[in-house]
Amino acid sequence: MALIDLINAKKVGQELSTAQLQEFAAFAADKATPDYQLAALLMAIRINGMSPSETADLTLVMAQTGDMLKPEVGGIPVDKHSTGGVGDTTTLILAPLVAACGGKVVKMSGRGLGHTGGTIDKLESIPGFKTELPEEDFLRIAREVGCCVVGQSGELAPADKRLYSLRDVTGTVDSIPLIASSIMSKKLAGGAMGIVLDVKLGSGALMKTMEDCMRLARAMCDIGRRSGREMAALITAMDEPLGSHVGNALEVKEAIDMLAGRVQGPLMEVALQLGAQMLLLSDLATDEAQALEMLKKALNDGSGLKKFRQMIKAQGGDGRVCEDTSLLPTTKHTTALKAPRDGYLARINTEQAGMAAQALGAGRLTKEDAIDPGAGYVLYKRIGDRVRKGEDIALLHHNKDVKRGLDLLSSALEFFDTAPQTMPLIRARIAPDGKES
Repeated sequence: MALIDLINAKKVGQELSTAQLQEFAAFAADKATPDYQLAALLMAIRINGMSPSETADLTLVMAQTGDMLKPEVGGIPVDKHSTGGVGDTTTLILAPLVAACGGKVVKMSGRGLGHTGGTIDKLESIPGFKTELPEEDFLRIAREVGCCVVGQSGELAPADKRLYSLRDVTGTVDSIPLIASSIMSKKLAGGAMGIVLDVKLGSGALMKTMEDCMRLARAMCDIGRRSGREMAALITAMDEPLGSHVGNALEVKEAIDMLAGRVQGPLMEVALQLGAQMLLLSDLATDEAQALEMLKKALNDGSGLKKFRQMIKAQGGDGRVCEDTSLLPTTKHTTALKAPRDGYLARINTEQAGMAAQALGAGRLTKEDAIDPGAGYVLYKRIGDRVRKGEDIALLHHNKDVKRGLDLLSSALEFFDTAPQTMPLIRARIAPDGKES
């Protein structure tokens, strides 16, 4: 079967068979296949869409072009995936908390690109921490410690890796079947049997409307269930950075402060809600109330922080950061952002706020760019907070010229005379039994 036959079939809206999709995945994984032919098929899919069964089949055949892990970790292997945001450090909180409750978290994460942060970059800001491990070490740590977070292996879903790089330059990023199959092909290959999805909604999210968020969440849950996985999803707010710290080492510090019980906030609330779903999928709790109580106990008695320290040490990192966050990378300079007027912080362009951290050195424009692990900023105010003119509302951490980052963050913030209406953090959910609320 020639790739042109698949292009012609999809061009006129035909549903591709499993055999045809297997051919598509094989072509995508083959470096000899011309980019222009793959791009043509991606555009045909973007224009004409895919049926649920077609999307599920594409996901599985892409996963099968590389390694398919079968984690033997002494329990049900679970994972969490976020569609990306700013100040979103939930993995560093929920993974050790779930492990402290007896869960087995097997997580493969990515690096930051554009305005969103990457879990791997955050963990690599911990001195000595290794995110590239042999498969046997990855599974051993997950089995012995209860959680292990590594970078995505080049041997996982190579077909998706090729298509992902093409989607960004062919205008096909916003196709829900392609988004869902890309995310879930890596999750299926990673071997998790329970998967919790955190689908972000708002100015800092890929999806800007509730309708699109629910379509994506439903598509990914459907794919997982068709492949024998237990699934749950939350639609969570990304109208402002989730945590107060934005930047790699800064976000690790905030996660440690939260696990140590020194601070609370929306970041912890979302982490606990996602962690509760992971315990339900692990068969360690019978309902959400019990799961939340288990997580809060692990938080209050310090066992969650202890697990994080154990995971850091097992992956070669300096576990002392859990007691002394000053061991994390810092910058030579800090610059305060002042409130321009009296009023209330009413809106944040969160995508632009993420770009501000990137401009300070915390992110990258291309995958090859180096990052400054200490760079970023701390926001002192959230939407709805009252401010006074000249008051410090953020502190920027930087080694490079601060002007662009300062300008981007300043212009991302809007102030009104009256307090704005605030929205809940959890906008919707799809429970493990498939019920939506």
